[in-house]
Amino acid sequence: MRFDVLTLFPGLFDSYLDQSLLKLAIDRELVDVRLWNYRDWTKDKRRSVDDKPFGGGPGMLISCPPVFDCVEAVQADGPEPGQLVMLTPQGRRLDQKLVGELSTHKRLLLLCGRYEGFDERIRDGLKPLEISAGDFIANGGEVPAMMIIDTVIRLIPGVLGDETSSKYDSFSESGLLEYPQYTRPREFRGMPVPDILLSGNHEEIARWRDEQSRQRTEKRRQAGEQGV
Repeated sequence: MRFDVLTLFPGLFDSYLDQSLLKLAIDRELVDVRLWNYRDWTKDKRRSVDDKPFGGGPGMLISCPPVFDCVEAVQADGPEPGQLVMLTPQGRRLDQKLVGELSTHKRLLLLCGRYEGFDERIRDGLKPLEISAGDFIANGGEVPAMMIIDTVIRLIPGVLGDETSSKYDSFSESGLLEYPQYTRPREFRGMPVPDILLSGNHEEIARWRDEQSRQRTEKRRQAGEQGV
């Protein structure tokens, strides 16, 4: 799968692309991540990408020309265009269902904003899929773009060492949070591993895990609704 990241700060991805599962997936050619800088499509000496909003207001907006030119050039850099995604607090909230939908695409173009956001005509003219990482404001779209890459690659066959790992992640398929898990030692500072996990009875263990997932989901959801 190919990810094209369109950003003002491609250097933010240098360390990220060189670590952990993502690096292994890139090395094995399961994932291809390419970085593009809007400034490479500017036409003035200052390589300006932003300007003051009409009507006044704080901050600066990313202007249309470099973004349109960048997107059109990147879309042409491949045998077929990809799904354009704009990272914005105004978009559809990222969840596991949406991650699954994104993983069905062969290619994603991730449009990262900065400053006070994009000129509205970028939305109107390019018609991206708008995605929000959550109800908060980040300095830009780069970290949300990393979240999309991180979550989507887990669903790409061959990326995880154990192909069943993603099936049991929180929110996968059942929509439940993941059950508690333990490893050695069997007791640590007075906290023992539940006896059922040491029983060797796989049917009972599966039932216990399912019940724990349901209880944890209900408890955490109630606490979230109550603002605890």
